[in-house]
Amino acid sequence: MTRVYNELGVAIPVTVVQAGPCTVLQIKTTAKDGYNAIQVGFEPKKVNRVNKPEAGHCKAAGADGFYHIREFHVNDPEAYQVGQQVSLDTVVKIGDVVDVQGKSKGRGFQGVVKRHGFKGGRDTHGSMFHRAPGSIGCSAWPSRVIKGKRLPGRMGNETILKKSLKVIDVRPDDHVVLLKGSVPGAKNGLLKIFSR
Repeated sequence: MTRVYNELGVAIPVTVVQAGPCTVLQIKTTAKDGYNAIQVGFEPKKVNRVNKPEAGHCKAAGADGFYHIREFHVNDPEAYQVGQQVSLDTVVKIGDVVDVQGKSKGRGFQGVVKRHGFKGGRDTHGSMFHRAPGSIGCSAWPSRVIKGKRLPGRMGNETILKKSLKVIDVRPDDHVVLLKGSVPGAKNGLLKIFSR
């Protein structure tokens, strides 16, 4: 993240996102595959890191291989060609509103204080109760722990969709888009950006 200043001198917090270029590897149509979509590759691999099946799949597009290959549903697959370079600056412009999907940071196994924001017990005067969840069960009936009870467990590493982020700037020469605010995930994480 960084900041940019608008014409009034107001600082705007932005996230710098590398958006392409992505190469179209395959075009899927309703007649052949049952749905309309394009398959794109992002972040090219070195030749010695590509196995033969992947090399064969990417050969028609004139590429060696990619670290990330994803599909996106489109209304008109005929508008794309295999090998075409797709960049976000052709899809969005300054002032547009987009949705961003990514994987949140994984935090491993966490207790209820960090995972759910429980208050916990007092820290002083001989208390033996600090960060434990407390009583969780029921009495004679139904004599079990109710499903959905907030308990310790694995936290993070989940798919997050952040909606309505404004496009502050588009820099096609650098393949960079500046989005207002934060986006899900760690640095250098993979994002999907959906234009509205």
